[in-house]
Amino acid sequence: MRYSILLPFGPTRPEQVVPFANLVKWTAAERLWQGQGMVLESHHLVSWLAGIGIRVPAGFGVSLMPFRSPYQAAVEARSVALATGHPVVAGFGPGSLSLQAGVMGRPYASQLRASREYVEIVRGLLAGNQVDVDGTHHTVSAKLIRSPAPPVSVGLGVLREKMAVLAGEVADVAITWMGSAQYVGDTLIPAVRSADRTLDDPARITAIVPVALSGPDRSVTDLAAAACGSHIQLPHYQDTLRKAGIAVSGEPSPEDAVKLVDGGVFLYGTEEEIHKRLDEYRAAGVDEVVLNATGVGLVHGPQAAARDLLKILNGVPS
Repeated sequence: MRYSILLPFGPTRPEQVVPFANLVKWTAAERLWQGQGMVLESHHLVSWLAGIGIRVPAGFGVSLMPFRSPYQAAVEARSVALATGHPVVAGFGPGSLSLQAGVMGRPYASQLRASREYVEIVRGLLAGNQVDVDGTHHTVSAKLIRSPAPPVSVGLGVLREKMAVLAGEVADVAITWMGSAQYVGDTLIPAVRSADRTLDDPARITAIVPVALSGPDRSVTDLAAAACGSHIQLPHYQDTLRKAGIAVSGEPSPEDAVKLVDGGVFLYGTEEEIHKRLDEYRAAGVDEVVLNATGVGLVHGPQAAARDLLKILNGVPS
């Protein structure tokens, strides 16, 4: 199993990201992942790093589909591959219904159909094909200008079984988030593997896992709430957790935070304890685990998050 890191805060200046990109250069971390950039755009940030000579593999998990057309998504993903000289994982997801309505005027009529069309268009464009799709949600008749580039793997964000099956059909990577090792192994990976897949290689499984090292100055409930609290207020995350046997109220509360820890969604403990829990993802069949120290970054600052990530990465088995 490979280890990567998620940028654990939303930067307002590109210089703030340099220490985390250097963690990828200097440690066992394979890739620098980002979620959807809401201040500095994520693809632009990686290209800025490449421009100052810090070229590291990048992952985007996930870019929200309503913010860009599939053609623009393909251009941006390949642009990052060209700028960095490294393979890219470009993960996409439809986002919440409220976000879709706010950006597009109304939600997608079908989350699965919209995601299928989007991923298939992006994959086709990146493969160098002429893509002609007149879909329910996305329409394109286009081809990318040919340019040799490192490969771009197309991923799909996966929370529940139906999206996992779709990822197994059309995506290179299924990207899970806020799923315990048991839920990923017992529910999501079997759904991915059950898909009627026509692509040559099986879908890889990437799990983004919230983590924090324990310490005398730390509150596990504060850290778990900071890392996951905004997500568990959304209905689709609440439904995902219910399917994993974790019933949350959705209100900011210590009780919900404790449930995330007890349910294995948020990993908290010593380096040894964290690695023991991460090994459960390996046993479940995960190919890549992405260490998400966002809770630490939000509560104790980016430097503390970087120290946590360094300590955990130093313990990665060689």
